[in-house]
Amino acid sequence: MLSRREFLMSTVAAGGVAMAGLPIGAASAQEQIQIFVPAAPGGGWDQTARTIDQVLRSEKLISGAQITNVGGAGGTVGLPQFISQWNGKGNSLMVAGMVMVGAIIANKSANNLSEVTPIARLTGEFEALVVPASSPFQTAGDFVAALKADPTKVPVAGGSAGGSDHILFGLIAKTVGVEATKLSYVPFAGGGEALAALLGNQVAAGISGYGEFSEQVKAGALRLLAISADKRQEGIDAPTMKEAGIDVELFNWRGVFAPPAVSDADKAAMITLIETMAKSEAWATECKNRNWTQILLTGDDYAKFLAEDTARIEGILKDLGLA
Repeated sequence: MLSRREFLMSTVAAGGVAMAGLPIGAASAQEQIQIFVPAAPGGGWDQTARTIDQVLRSEKLISGAQITNVGGAGGTVGLPQFISQWNGKGNSLMVAGMVMVGAIIANKSANNLSEVTPIARLTGEFEALVVPASSPFQTAGDFVAALKADPTKVPVAGGSAGGSDHILFGLIAKTVGVEATKLSYVPFAGGGEALAALLGNQVAAGISGYGEFSEQVKAGALRLLAISADKRQEGIDAPTMKEAGIDVELFNWRGVFAPPAVSDADKAAMITLIETMAKSEAWATECKNRNWTQILLTGDDYAKFLAEDTARIEGILKDLGLA
């Protein structure tokens, strides 16, 4: 079995080729990694972690992964543990994303993502704006008109306060000239609760990842008004928000981070490993099956994006009175 040093040397060699001439998979298949998920099992981050493990093993890039879940408060319970207890562990990754950025700001967390090591932004999931089938809103334009008339009478269900659903609602309001602090946003801990509120006509509309609503949309129980993607999506009969006259585009992105204080060699090895995985047919298939859009960005480019997105989200949450 290759030593840790030999593994790292092989994965950062030019072109990702091992010093002995073996492809990256042959060199790194001896390596087991650890994946930290600052959320409970079953959610989007957990699904991402388990898909990463599955694809890396199927491509023979690792021998396996140990996945640790620590849930709570949009990832801000687990983040301090990752920073302090996983410090310097070069074979480790944390899965996180846009929701954690918002939670850090909204919860005024003592720790933030500048303290960890950005490895790769992997996927984006667009959001959907839906209403009950009985709603008078036939189009996104109808929804916006009601919002402008009296935002307090248009309660919208979504995930946790400060999360991607809430952020999208704030962006919609800002774009159409509605004061964000007047919005009626109803946060729920899980998608099932938000769906029940919609189906029970307890709220006027809902915002979440399309996958949360897709079955009820197909069944005719919910009407899909618009999606926040950059272009129309195959198999989804709905305009983008921009097409519907709302100049907003948003992907709930997810990515991976290494702990603080990892060596340059460890960071480079992890970037190479994730880039190789992201180029595989197995990863492409999983993304397609899960309605994940591939938006790969690695290393310093990812760090720059993270800083810019954090500033953008902080501005939105200030408008919403949450920062």
